[in-house]
Amino acid sequence: MKETDIKDDLASIRSLMERSSKFISLSGLSGILAGVYALVGAIAAYKILQHAPPYQLSFGVDTSPDYADSTTTILLPLILVAITVLAVSILTAIILSYRKAQQKSQPFWSKTSKALLFHMATPLLAGGLLIIIFIARGYFGIVAPASLIFYGLSLVSASNFTFNAVKSLGLCEIVLGLISALYPGYGLYFWAIGFGVLHIIYGSVMYLKYDR
Repeated sequence: MKETDIKDDLASIRSLMERSSKFISLSGLSGILAGVYALVGAIAAYKILQHAPPYQLSFGVDTSPDYADSTTTILLPLILVAITVLAVSILTAIILSYRKAQQKSQPFWSKTSKALLFHMATPLLAGGLLIIIFIARGYFGIVAPASLIFYGLSLVSASNFTFNAVKSLGLCEIVLGLISALYPGYGLYFWAIGFGVLHIIYGSVMYLKYDR
């Protein structure tokens, strides 16, 4: 057997092993669209915060009598924007990844995809619950850093079951979240960079490398 034939066989075996152990149907286009959704959401949140009292523009805590009412007025629209962005992003990722899996004749819901979901959901759920506690206690300056850090941890955890680029994105999110913690008054801008700009860059790389 020629050396080139052996190399071809090894490459085929490696490809088969990767297909069985990693979820490779993630769509780069869904990453791009998720970034666009996040930027639109950040703009909407900025518009909402323009009508907030000065202490809320810096995500601080106020002890005035009108604090509870004004906080509710501002927080509800912000939470609605965040939930909408999250829901649309997840739905887009599911639809496009399912379509990519069909095109490549690969299973969409498999043991690997279940493991991917579990390892990604665990840090996200823990972080989401912690953020809810922060909001309830009035610690708004921690929300943006915590969301970026826990999202980054979820990506790093899930990267063992999919493309290595996901780990790189996760590490970038963690670093950005730590930097954001140093500048609590600029949480929305860091949020837009992390969930918007970084997602668009990541999605573009994934699309050019794996989707074309």
